[in-house]
Amino acid sequence: MATKGPRDEKSSLERFAAGLQEFYVAPYRRSFARARRDEDDLFMLLVFAETLGVPNPAACYTMELMPVLYERFHDWHRRMGMERSPLDHIGCC
Repeated sequence: MATKGPRDEKSSLERFAAGLQEFYVAPYRRSFARARRDEDDLFMLLVFAETLGVPNPAACYTMELMPVLYERFHDWHRRMGMERSPLDHIGCC
């Protein structure tokens, strides 16, 4: 008959903690995902504000982030209700 060592007890505690984490987070997972998406959309708007015609005092700083966000631009403008890309120089559609 094998007895459990301290390592097995620790893994049991870790599994119990993971179960508790899942129990408490699971009902709010969709809310967390929506809040994160809203923050990402706002950040995308801030980065592309100058190209959309909205004056942006931090445009010189956000311009450096544009190449990083180009991959997600199509999903963003579709989520914002724009069928086609509002920018002439970005032909994602």
